[in-house]
Amino acid sequence: MVPPENLFGVIPIWLAVYFFAVGTFSAAGSILYYRVFRLIMIGKKPARFDQPLRRLFGALPMILGQKKVLQSVSVRDRAGLAHFFIFWGFLSFTASYGLFIFADSAWRPFSAKILTETGVEIFGFYLDILAVVFFVVLVWGAVRRWGIKPRRLSFDLTQKKESLIIMVLIASLMLFTLLTEAFFVASGGEGPHSTPPIGKAIGEAFIAAGIDEGVANGLQGVFWWLHLGIILGFSLYIPLSKHMHLVGAPISFVTRSLEPKGTLTTPDDLETAEVFGASRVQDFNWKQLLDGFSCAVCGRCSDVCPANISGKILSPMHIVENMKEHILEAGPGILKGEDPQPDKPLIGNWIQEEGLWDCVTCGACVQECPVGVEHIDSIVDMRRFMVMEQASMPETAQNALLSMEQRGHPWRGTTYTRTDWAEGLDIKILADHPETEILFWVGCTGALEQRSQAVARSMASVLKRAKVDFAILGNEETCTGDPARRMGNEYLYQILAEQNIQTFNSYDVKKIITICPHCFNTIKNEYPHLGGDYEVLHYTEFVAELIEQGAIRPLVPIETTLAYHDSCYLGRHNEVYEPPRDIANAIPGLTLVEMGRNRERSFCCGAGGGHMWMEESGGQRINHVRTEQFLETEADIIGVSCPYCLQMFEEGISAEQLETQKKARDLLEILDESLGPVSGD
Repeated sequence: MVPPENLFGVIPIWLAVYFFAVGTFSAAGSILYYRVFRLIMIGKKPARFDQPLRRLFGALPMILGQKKVLQSVSVRDRAGLAHFFIFWGFLSFTASYGLFIFADSAWRPFSAKILTETGVEIFGFYLDILAVVFFVVLVWGAVRRWGIKPRRLSFDLTQKKESLIIMVLIASLMLFTLLTEAFFVASGGEGPHSTPPIGKAIGEAFIAAGIDEGVANGLQGVFWWLHLGIILGFSLYIPLSKHMHLVGAPISFVTRSLEPKGTLTTPDDLETAEVFGASRVQDFNWKQLLDGFSCAVCGRCSDVCPANISGKILSPMHIVENMKEHILEAGPGILKGEDPQPDKPLIGNWIQEEGLWDCVTCGACVQECPVGVEHIDSIVDMRRFMVMEQASMPETAQNALLSMEQRGHPWRGTTYTRTDWAEGLDIKILADHPETEILFWVGCTGALEQRSQAVARSMASVLKRAKVDFAILGNEETCTGDPARRMGNEYLYQILAEQNIQTFNSYDVKKIITICPHCFNTIKNEYPHLGGDYEVLHYTEFVAELIEQGAIRPLVPIETTLAYHDSCYLGRHNEVYEPPRDIANAIPGLTLVEMGRNRERSFCCGAGGGHMWMEESGGQRINHVRTEQFLETEADIIGVSCPYCLQMFEEGISAEQLETQKKARDLLEILDESLGPVSGD
C-alpha cells in the first residue's frame, strides 16, 4: 500500500510518520504504566523471570502460533481459527508500514530496501486478498456474537461495546486499504503498488466513472492517513479496553508458572506473614494482578467451568475481571498511602464468598484460557484468607478440617483404622520391613471409606501377582493434606505434609505408588516445595508398565462396555491419559468407549477442591451432570482411577435409580478380576 509522497506538500512522509508514531506510542506507554504496570507492581514479587530461555521458547507457540487459541477449534466452534486469522492479519497490516515506509523510503535517515519490486507485488497481493477475507470473518464474527450467540458469549462482560468498536475499526482498516490502493490506481499511479487485484479493479472502476486524477490523488492521501490513524489509535485504545490482553497475554505466557499444572504455590512465610492468604491488592502477587488485565473476556473459562455449567454463581471470568476492577479502584489510593479497601473490600463486594467455595479446582478454566490466566491460585489464596484469617467457611468444610486436625484424615465418623482394609491379606508394614523397595500409599479414602477399600485390596492383589516388593505405612500414614490445602487451611496442610515427609525420610523412602490422583499430585508436585523429593507414580502408570513387561496378564474375559472418565488430578493436572486406557485395552472382552468430554477436556466428577466433604451451594449436582454424560455413551460401566470419582459416580447412578443396569468401577477392580483366581485358591 503505497504512501503519499509527503504531508502538506512539504513534510517528508517518513518524518511525519515518525513524529506521529513516537508521540502516539509515548502516550500509549504512559497509559500502560500509570493504568496497569504501576498498579500490578503493588503486589508481591514471585520468581517469574527464572529460566528465561525456557520461558521464552515455551511462550512463542502460544504467542505467535496462537496455540491456546487454536486448541478450541472444532466443527462446532471455529472462533479460535477466526481469532488466529485476525491476529496475523492485524500484524500483517501493521508490518506493511515498516515495509512500505520505513524500509523503502529514500528520504528516511537510514535506508535499506527489504522488499524488491516483486516482493512488494506479492505482499500487496496478500494484503489485498486479506482485506476481503477479513470482511467475511468480521461479518461472521458479528453474527455469531450478537446473533447466534453461543453460551460463552452470553456472559454480560463479553457483550461490552468495546467488541463492536474493535470490529468497526478493523473493518475500517480493510476498507481504507482497498480505497487507498484504488485511488492510487485512479490517480495514474504505476509500479508494484498498482498491481493488487481488488484495489486495482476498484480503481479502474473509478477511472471508468470519470474521476479526476487530482481528486483521486488527494483521496488516496486521505484514506492512507486514516488507515495509519487507526493503526496508531489502536495503541492508545488497547490499554484502556479489554484488548489490553494483546499486551498482557504475551507477558502472562512468558511469566507463566513452570510447575506441573496441578501445583499450588507454597507460601514460605507462614510463621512471619502479617496476613494469611489474600484479600487485598497487596496480598496477591503481580502475576495474579496481571491476570485481570490479560483476560480477553471471551467467556471460555466460565463456559467449561463445572460449577458454572451446573447452575452455581462461580464464573472464573468474573473472578479475574472483578479483581481487575478492584485494582483500578483501590490501586491509586494505595499508592498515595490512602488505602480504600477496608471500606470496600474485594471479598464480599467485588467477589462473593459463595462463588469462591463453588470452585472444584479442576483446572478446566486454566486449560481453556487462551491468554494464560491462572485462576486457581487466586481462588485458593482467597480461601486461605477466609479460613485462616476469618474462620469463615462452609460448615461441612469446617468438619472435615477439624477431623484432619484431630484424627489425621477428613472422614469424620468413620470407624475403620488404617489397616482394617488389609486384614487377612498378609501385607507388609514398612516399620517391620524398612528395606522394602516400594511404598504403597493407600490414602485416607482407600483405607477408611468402605467402598474404596475394595480398590486398595485390588491394588494389593495386583502387586502381589506381579511379585512386587511393597509395604504400607499402616497407622503411621496420615492425610497428605491435600483437602486442607484446597479448602484454604495452608497451615494445617504444611503440618501434615511435613509429618509425612519426616516419616518418608526416616525409612529412606525412594518410590511411592498411590491409588488416589489427589495424593499422587500432592506428594509428587507439592511436597518438593517442603523438601520431600520422591519418585511418585499413580497406579495406572505402574500397572500399565507391569502389563507391558508381562509381569501380569489379564486372561479372564470381562464382556462389558466401559466408558473411561479422566480424573482432573490425574489427567488435566498431570497429563496421565494413556496408561489407564492401556490397562482397559489389555483386558480381554472389554470394549473401551470415550465420553464426549475426555482427556484434557474431561468434566469434573465434582469432588475436587475439598468438595468430597462439602455440600454444593445450589443448582444441579456436578456429579449428576457428569453421570448424565456417562449415560449418553450407553456403556455398561463408567471406569475410573480415583476413589473420589468412584463415590461420586455411584451416588450419581443411584440418583438415576440405575444401580441394576449401570456400574461405577475402578480399573483396578476389573483388572484384578480379569487376572483370575490367585494361585492356590
